[in-house]
Amino acid sequence: MDETANLGLPLLQAAQAQKHVTMNAALARLDALTQLTLQSVAVGTPPATALDGQVWAVPVGAVNAWAGQDGRLAIVDNGGWIFADPAPGWRAYVADEGQERHYDGTGWQPAHAARAASGAGLRFRVLEFDHPIAAGDAHVSAVHVPSHATVFAVTGRVVQKITGTLSSWRLGMDGADNRFGSGLGIGLNSYVRGVLGSPLTGYSPMPLELTPEGGEFAAGTVRLAVHFAEFTLPAPV
Repeated sequence: MDETANLGLPLLQAAQAQKHVTMNAALARLDALTQLTLQSVAVGTPPATALDGQVWAVPVGAVNAWAGQDGRLAIVDNGGWIFADPAPGWRAYVADEGQERHYDGTGWQPAHAARAASGAGLRFRVLEFDHPIAAGDAHVSAVHVPSHATVFAVTGRVVQKITGTLSSWRLGMDGADNRFGSGLGIGLNSYVRGVLGSPLTGYSPMPLELTPEGGEFAAGTVRLAVHFAEFTLPAPV
């Protein structure tokens, strides 16, 4: 047996020379895989610069030094790359997404709040995006809430002052243009915290609607976050 069963750590052999090399390789891999943080699960090109110990999940079709390593973990080690295989049940924090994912044997899936052995589960998500204000009257977001999601709230922050002839604005969805608030501020760092008394489920993708009050929009940017739950199906047989 040359390596451990779970993490693939190299083992020292009897009468082996240069034992410190094997030991250091094992420690480097252990350091990278314990309390796992992935820099990304979507980047397919190795970064030009990276720090020892940083880890990427290699997606399908990766190139250059990651070519042929689809589905594996790429670990920066002494300026180069070593690779490890994740196992079903592993969890990792994905840095460029700001969320936790778990490995189900085929890919890194968003973490579930509860999950059955069949794969059926419940997961909570926050869909955050910057929405540029369109000049004129009411308009909808380019980003849509997924179909069959159950929405609990929408929060937001003005990250670029809203300008125009308006005095305030309201935020809505699914036919109610003030579902998440009205009389909302237009100044920098003004915010909205629209919490629903009864969660809303849409059976097709739903955009958010922004409506000016007392005038029209000219420009600005609002960072919006939709807080919702998704229900995943059992795996096919």
